[in-house]
Amino acid sequence: MQLQPSPTLQAVFQHVPDAVFLIDPSTSLILDCNEAALAQVGLTRDEIVQHSVLSLQKDVVGPEQWASIAQAIRDAPGYYFLGRHRHSGGGEVPVEVHTSCFAHEGRELFLSVARDITQRVALEQEQAARDVQLRYALTDATDGLWDWNLPTGEVFFSPQLKRMLGYGPHEMAPHLNTWVDNVHPDDTAWVQRVLHEHLDGLRERYDVEYRLRNRNGHYIWVHDRGRVCDRDPQGQPTRMVGMVENITDRKNAELALQDIASHDVLTGLLNRRECERVLHQQLELCRRLQVPMGLCLFDLDHFKEVNDRFGHKVGDEVLREVARVVKSQVRSTDHVFRWGGEEFLMVCADIGLHHLVLLADQLRRTLEQTVWPDLDSLGRVTSSFGVAVYPDHGLSVEELFMSADSALYRAKANGRNRVECAAPLYPLQMPPMTAAPAF
Repeated sequence: MQLQPSPTLQAVFQHVPDAVFLIDPSTSLILDCNEAALAQVGLTRDEIVQHSVLSLQKDVVGPEQWASIAQAIRDAPGYYFLGRHRHSGGGEVPVEVHTSCFAHEGRELFLSVARDITQRVALEQEQAARDVQLRYALTDATDGLWDWNLPTGEVFFSPQLKRMLGYGPHEMAPHLNTWVDNVHPDDTAWVQRVLHEHLDGLRERYDVEYRLRNRNGHYIWVHDRGRVCDRDPQGQPTRMVGMVENITDRKNAELALQDIASHDVLTGLLNRRECERVLHQQLELCRRLQVPMGLCLFDLDHFKEVNDRFGHKVGDEVLREVARVVKSQVRSTDHVFRWGGEEFLMVCADIGLHHLVLLADQLRRTLEQTVWPDLDSLGRVTSSFGVAVYPDHGLSVEELFMSADSALYRAKANGRNRVECAAPLYPLQMPPMTAAPAF
């Protein structure tokens, strides 16, 4: 029996974007199909029409299974299943099939619409793989993970994080105070400041090293990193996630090495340990003489790209040249330190904010204009500066450094290759229960 639909219905039939098959339920033969169906399986009309639907469908085998499916289609107002169509190229096409039963001129017919869900299946498989990775991270990864709900103050601690701190899987109350009460008192103000600045959008991420008390009452060094991942319609942070790594061994090794050296081996500048001694010494001197003291913290912009593109040997050469250029530009009474990585710190006694900004900008321009004759493809190297002055931006070394560090992050946030002055300090107090966790 040959069906003859009207030209309008035939046009609609051919232009439906999904594959459409008209099937004889008693024989399973395909009576007609649209162009989308031909394209979906890579066959011609002669290779499909008057052939059994079983030749296309990989998940239906034999007349008995077809008879069972046909009865289910008759009983249901709209029969739905997921299947796989064979493709002429030898592969398969995952499909979502909706089949309905209707009568036409006294004859029972099935109309099947098969949607190609290849992309959706691929996305689901990718999501499933990510879920497996996430489950692994939450239970077996080296680093401990945390997930903080800001409005409620609840914090999820991963099993590994609990083990890191000596707790069992059902210990550590999921509340903010579990963290707050165990941060080392000397690190509290710094951790709080970094966290607040990230929540306020001044830092791209929360990233800080500090000491955390474990179950036995001992302090371990941790590297705590996180980021806001959800905000409310007003832009206020509502969720923050991150990870904590135990760096006690590395930190102890660093401290042991710092104990036996005062200079950085690569650049020849004074190192971080010596910087802390000189900072306190210079601040005490300036306080006694009642003169200002400038603190300038700066680092090289996108320095990781230099190492990635040219290798660490070239990166080391850049750091050595930067140290030489800076030393040649400052006063003999100024102290320049390599603070760590591509970060440097300068301490200038008896200098006001105006002259410190001029000095920092002179250094910035000199570094930007430096030519690298042995590194022709390197291009220019730029830097970002944060400056603070005693007593305007702090009365202690810790306050001055926090002010300069915050200014440096503003310089980065505002486009890099610039100098930013310190802003007023945050109150040095722990946040309320729903205002600031670390993990």
